Amino acid sequence: MGKRIKKKLPYKWALWITLWTFLLAIVIALAAQFLTGFIGSLILSFLVLITIIIIGVLADIVGIAAAAAEEKPFHAKAAKKVPGAKEAIFFVRNADIVSNFSSDVIGDISGIVSGSLGALVVFQLVARYPDMNIFTWSIILTALIASLTVGGKALGKNLAIVRSTEIILLVSCIIKRLKRIVGR
Repeated sequence: MGKRIKKKLPYKWALWITLWTFLLAIVIALAAQFLTGFIGSLILSFLVLITIIIIGVLADIVGIAAAAAEEKPFHAKAAKKVPGAKEAIFFVRNADIVSNFSSDVIGDISGIVSGSLGALVVFQLVARYPDMNIFTWSIILTALIASLTVGGKALGKNLAIVRSTEIILLVSCIIKRLKRIVGR
C-alpha cells in the first residue's frame, strides 16, 4: 500500500505545481509588463529585465544548493539554535520539491518573462528611435538575455554546490523572517 501512495504523490505534485506555475507566471508577467509598458521608461525596462534575469539565476542557485546540501550540518546548527536551521532541514529533506520550484518554476518563468520583456524593450527602442533596425536589435537583445542567463547560471552552479550549506541557511533565514512578517 505504501508504494501505491508514493506513485500518486508525484502526479499530485505535478498538477499542483503546474497550476501554481500558471498563476505565478501571470502575476510576474503582468507586473513586469506593467513596469515596462505602462511607465514606458527605457532605463526602467532594462532594469526590470536585468532584475528578472538575476531572479532566475538566483532561483537556480537555490534549487541546486538544496539538492547538493547535506542534512547533518543543519541538525548541529538547530541544536545550537542557529536561526533558520530548522527551515533548512525542511528544505534539504524536500530537496526535490525545492529544486523543482526554484530551478524549474521560478527559473523557467524568469527565462520566459525575460524573453517577452526583451521583445517589449525592442519595441520601445524602435518606437523611440524609428530608424533602428528591429531585426538587428531583436537578435542582439535575445543573445544578451540568453548569454546573461546561461553565464549567470554557469557561475551559480559551482557556487551552489560548493557553498550549499551557507546558501540554504541564508535562504532559510530569509524565509523565517518573511514568515514572521506575514504571520505564517
